[in-house]
Amino acid sequence: MFNTEKPGLDELPSSLQLLRSTILAGVVALALLLTVVLPAEYGIDPTGVGRILGLTEMGEIKRELALEAEDDHKTPDQSSGLWLPLLNLMVPTASAQTSDQATDSNSGEWRDEVTFTLAPGEAAEIKLVMKDGDSAEYVWTAEGGRINFDLHAHGGGESASYEKGRGKTSGEGVINAAFDGNHGWFWRNRDKQDVTIAIKLRGDYSELLRE
Repeated sequence: MFNTEKPGLDELPSSLQLLRSTILAGVVALALLLTVVLPAEYGIDPTGVGRILGLTEMGEIKRELALEAEDDHKTPDQSSGLWLPLLNLMVPTASAQTSDQATDSNSGEWRDEVTFTLAPGEAAEIKLVMKDGDSAEYVWTAEGGRINFDLHAHGGGESASYEKGRGKTSGEGVINAAFDGNHGWFWRNRDKQDVTIAIKLRGDYSELLRE
């Protein structure tokens, strides 16, 4: 029924050709690992290409979520109202710069005011585009529940973590940029109801980004 002819020995790939194909496949796989997989999945960017393509930030967010999920198993359930007073007593609210060093929030005008609501399990990012030496003041509150956040920065191959908070309802302080890049918050609602976050900002930044 099928009259396919069997290929001759001279038509089959040689051992050298197979070796070349294997090496080429290995090089392509390694390139994809370094430029795509590591930045997108783990926030590791040895070549810098992942940062250019926007993959490194994706990986950093995934890593933060993984660490946050791991922490959830190590700490009491923040949805229980009985734990909140104890947590507030044992872990005082911190900030990028302590509130007594920050400018009085009642003086001057706020440059930007942002309000958004996160459903249970939802996340959002607010970032300020800042240059080395810039400073920006902030005040924020959470209504309806408590919020987890990570105040950090990245840019030009550098990264920094300013502050992390779990089960918080407010915060204030000043971000002092140590390098050019995006400086701001990753927010996650781990409570069982919607949480509305209102944040006021002013200072030295060229742009406000919301993701």
